Amino acid sequence: MHSLLPAVVSLLFLCYGAYVLQSRGVNRISLTFFLLCFTTFCWQFTWAILFQLHDAHEALSVAKLGYLLILFLPTTLYHFVAELTASRGERRRVALSYAIAGLLGVVLLSTDWIVAGLYRYFFGYYPKAGPLHPLHLLQTGVVVGRGLWLLYRRQRQAVSTEKTRLRYCLISMLIYFFASVDYLCNYGLQFYPPGVLFVATSLGLIAQAMVRHNLLADPLEVAATIAHEMRTPLATIRNQSRMLSRCLPELMTGYQSALEHGLIRQELSLPQLQYLSRLGQHIESEISRSSFIVDMMLASARAGALDRSDFADHSVKKCVDDALASYPFESAMRDKVRVRGSEDFTFFGSDVLLVYVLYNLFKNAMHAIKAAGRGEVEILLADRQLLVTDTGSGIPDDVLPHVFEPFYSTRHHGGGTGMGLAFCQRVLTAFGGNIRCESQAGQYTRFALSFPRRVNYPAS
Repeated sequence: MHSLLPAVVSLLFLCYGAYVLQSRGVNRISLTFFLLCFTTFCWQFTWAILFQLHDAHEALSVAKLGYLLILFLPTTLYHFVAELTASRGERRRVALSYAIAGLLGVVLLSTDWIVAGLYRYFFGYYPKAGPLHPLHLLQTGVVVGRGLWLLYRRQRQAVSTEKTRLRYCLISMLIYFFASVDYLCNYGLQFYPPGVLFVATSLGLIAQAMVRHNLLADPLEVAATIAHEMRTPLATIRNQSRMLSRCLPELMTGYQSALEHGLIRQELSLPQLQYLSRLGQHIESEISRSSFIVDMMLASARAGALDRSDFADHSVKKCVDDALASYPFESAMRDKVRVRGSEDFTFFGSDVLLVYVLYNLFKNAMHAIKAAGRGEVEILLADRQLLVTDTGSGIPDDVLPHVFEPFYSTRHHGGGTGMGLAFCQRVLTAFGGNIRCESQAGQYTRFALSFPRRVNYPAS
C-alpha cells in the first residue's frame, strides 16, 4: 500500500520528461529536463521497491542504490536551470557539482558514512543518515540556492513574455525546495515522506511552462519571425511615403496660391508648414531606422547557425567604412566617431556579420554617450585587433561580467533586449577570434575584437 504512491509518481516523472522531449524536440534544455525527470523516476521507483522488502540486507542494498540517485538529483536540477537560463559560465560549476556527487556516490557504495544502516518505519525501511550525510545536505543547499539565484537574476533581466515563463520556473523551484522535508526521516523522525508530492508538483509546473507557455522558444527565432513579417508593411509605408513626397510640393503650392488669392484662411503656422514640407523625409528616415532594426534581428537569428562555407577573406577597414556609412546616426552623433590607425588587415569570415557586430557596438556607444551627456567614440585598427572605445557612462562593476550573456539587459525602460553583445560574441567565435570588454563606470568602455591570422574550417 505504501509503495503505491512512489510507484505511480515515478511513472508520472517519466511521462513529464517524455512529454517535453516529444513536444519540444531534442535540445540541451529538453535533454537536461529529461535527465532530471529520469533521475527522479529511478529514485522513486527504487523507493517503491524498498517499501515492499522485508529482508534487511536486501533493503540496505536497494536503499543505497536509491540514495545514489538522490546524490545526483540536486545537480541535475542545477544543470537544467543553468541550461534554461543560458548561463554558460555555470558549466564548470555544474561539472564540479557532478564530480562531488560522484565522489559522494563512491563513498556511499563503499562505506556506511553516507547511509549508516536503515530505520524500520511503519511504511517500511528507510535510509539512516551517516556521519558524512551533512555534506550531501550542504551540496544540495548550495546548488539549489544557486539555481534559484540564476532564475531570479534571469527573470529580472528578461524581456516581455520570457519574464512570465521564468517566473513559472522560479515558483517551481521554491516548491521543489519543500521536498527537503524528507531528509528528516533520515535522522529518525518517523512520518511518511511527502517530498515526492512537492517534486511532482514542481516538475509538472516546469513541464507545463515548457510546453504550454513555450518556455523553450528561442526568443531570437521569435524576434526574427516578427522582424521578417514587418518587412512587408514597412515596404508599403515606404512606397506611400515616396508618393507623398512627390505630391506634397504641388499640394503645398496650391495651398499657398489659395492663401494669396484669399480663397481660404490661414490655419497652419509657418513651423507646421515647414514640418509638412519635410514630412516625406521624416517618414523615410523612420522607415530606414525600422528596417535597420529588422535587419539586425534577422542577422542575430542567422548567426545561431552560421554556414562557414560562405566565409571568405575581407578587409576590416572596408567593413568599418561600410558600417559608418550605413549606420543611422542621429543628428550630429556621427561627428563624435573618429577612426584611427591605418593598419588594415584581412579576416576570414563574413563581412556582413562583422558590419552588424559594429552596428551593435555603435548602438551601445551612442546609448552610453547619451546617458553621460558627453563623450566620443574611437575606432582603432592595430595588431589584428579592432578596438571600439567610447568615453560615455561606462559599465558598473557588477554588470561587466554579464555583458555577453544572452538576454541580459539593464535597460528595463530603454528598449534593450540583451541580444546584441551575445550576437557579437557568437560571430567572433565563429570567425575563430574573440571579443573582450573592459570598462570603468563613469569613464569609458572598450570592446576589443581579435582576429586570427587564418583558420581552416572543415567543410559543412
